[in-house]
Amino acid sequence: MIDPADLKPISASGAAPTATAANVMTGIPIPKISRVHLFSPDDWEAFTEEYAHSLETEYAKVRRFGGSGDMGIDVACFLTEKGFEDGWDNYQCKRYSSALTPANAWIELGKIIYYSWRGEFPAPRKHYFCASKGCSTSFEKLLNKPSELKDKCREAWPTKCAAEITMTENVPLTGDLESYFEAFDFTIFSSKSVADMIEGHAKTPFHSVRFGGGLPARLATEAPPQEHQPHESRYIRQLLDAYGDKEGTSFNDASALSSHTMLDENLRRQRERFYNAEALRNFARDTVPEGTFAQLQDEIYHGVADECDGTHGNGFERMSAVLKLAANVISTSNPLTPVTSVPDRQGICHQLANVDRLTWVSKDA
Repeated sequence: MIDPADLKPISASGAAPTATAANVMTGIPIPKISRVHLFSPDDWEAFTEEYAHSLETEYAKVRRFGGSGDMGIDVACFLTEKGFEDGWDNYQCKRYSSALTPANAWIELGKIIYYSWRGEFPAPRKHYFCASKGCSTSFEKLLNKPSELKDKCREAWPTKCAAEITMTENVPLTGDLESYFEAFDFTIFSSKSVADMIEGHAKTPFHSVRFGGGLPARLATEAPPQEHQPHESRYIRQLLDAYGDKEGTSFNDASALSSHTMLDENLRRQRERFYNAEALRNFARDTVPEGTFAQLQDEIYHGVADECDGTHGNGFERMSAVLKLAANVISTSNPLTPVTSVPDRQGICHQLANVDRLTWVSKDA
């Protein structure tokens, strides 16, 4: 008979985390390795390609191959722009419900050996197995014993490779192919752990979008160089035109502002804003996917364009009104929003003026 004393009210486990505002909004954080285990096959291949971009100091270009005719190549990383005509490394993406075993890997070794023998591509310098749940202990041991890996692959070839490499023919390990197999360098085969790949992936612009956790802190923006740089010429010309429109004169260059203290100070301030925006552009290049900063520029543009097209007393007033409005334009969706400041948004207006998307002095004036 059940002892009533054994019946207890249901309560949350004492190990439950302390509730925070972030928990309520997004739930308990999922470790990155656990999140990787939930990736679809396509997500895992894309993640591997993103990870390969972290190796850009080693590779000239990275390309992803897909489809049933990939010949054992998932992500190819080329040492030079010559592609397969020069050295390359292969990153083979495998996603299974458990760790990658030798039984599931023989076909991949077979494809690389067979198609390189056929001359479809030269044998890679390195072939990395990138398995979302890692490699089994038995397979990892074989990868570290190339001669044994070769022997086991030879044994498995009749059942795991011969009929599976291509759908159009059987590929027995005989004749020239066997000679090629015997001479093949099995030391090229190794693996990448998920932890190592996540660490490398963290160095790419894709990491924050795929895993969350926010963007890294921005470094302080350096002061603009004293000498005006060639890439500043157009927006500075626009500023000088705006100043001239206000004063009813023309300023041929910035040195002409020396007797106009207020305008000279205004130019210094606008250059600081421009360089803030340039620093944000560089930060975005390293931390978020390509196109994110351009999207932010578009959002700022659409937030101020109508004001820029409106009626103003002169070009200086137009520029000032646009910058005042830009300070309050907040995007709720752009990934860069949390690290974007008022000077950044105002500086973006000068970036837009630098390519004539914004114009301070009306062409009809």
